Amino acid sequence: MSNPKTNYLKVLTNGILKENPTLVLILGTCPTLAVTTMAVNGIGMGVAAMAVLIGSNIVISLLKKIIPDSVRIPCYIVVIAAFVTIVQFLVKAYVPVLDSALGVYLPLIVVNCIILGRAEMFANKNNVVASALDGVGMGIGFTIALFCMGTIRELAGNGTWMSGAAWLGIANGINLHWDSPIIVFLLAPGGFLVFGFLIAAVNYLTKGKAIKKKEFGCAGCLAASACSAAQKGGCNE
Repeated sequence: MSNPKTNYLKVLTNGILKENPTLVLILGTCPTLAVTTMAVNGIGMGVAAMAVLIGSNIVISLLKKIIPDSVRIPCYIVVIAAFVTIVQFLVKAYVPVLDSALGVYLPLIVVNCIILGRAEMFANKNNVVASALDGVGMGIGFTIALFCMGTIRELAGNGTWMSGAAWLGIANGINLHWDSPIIVFLLAPGGFLVFGFLIAAVNYLTKGKAIKKKEFGCAGCLAASACSAAQKGGCNE
């Protein structure tokens, strides 16, 4: 049941830092590491995911009393897939450069843990307004995380910033004319390194309050109903 005294401002701002889906909850790491070789790609992926988050959260919140509990996860995936298809068609039609840059990671938003996680843990339990604001906040937090990673990796690894961002109204970006860019930042090891430093920065800024030990158990698992360990009354953590 949704709380009639829901603090909408808190719901909106939680995802930006305190419960940032990428840097605190450590969700959506695959697109985070894959597309952030350029800052503009991070913005594009973040905005696309935000649109899907908002749309799916709203629909799932509206249908939460209609969807049978036994098939809720498949139903959520169908709703999410519908919004991902809409977003993909819009990007292909109006921003083909971004569609080419994001490649397979745009349709793979369907299986992004952030989207399904917010549907199960928030939209399924709250009203439409709170669910929409949660989608906005989580989307902004995801976009900020990707943009920061993309900025650091692009500056260090290529000596440019916001290059190829003509679709945002920026013709040429910034070129530092580096003679010896640190190519490793454009590769997987550099991505993990920047990711780790950003997580540490969030931990420092929040004085350890945002990132803390999480309790993992069967009750919080999306697949708990199908898990034999859960049916036996427990699981190995």
